[in-house]
Amino acid sequence: MDSLTIKGKWNEIKGKLKQKYADLTDDDLVYAEGKEDELYGKLQQKLGKSKDEVDKLIAEL
Repeated sequence: MDSLTIKGKWNEIKGKLKQKYADLTDDDLVYAEGKEDELYGKLQQKLGKSKDEVDKLIAEL
């Protein structure tokens, strides 16, 4: 999923991630333009997954 798609659907994606992974907080899911790598890093740490796994997980939502 590319960053433009993520930007457009971020609120929907964020809600689905919080439903699936209850330990994620709003602070974990803050999306700031140009900060995609930081967001992926936070998700990788919190979920214990690789960047590719996180990307796949987001694309499946």
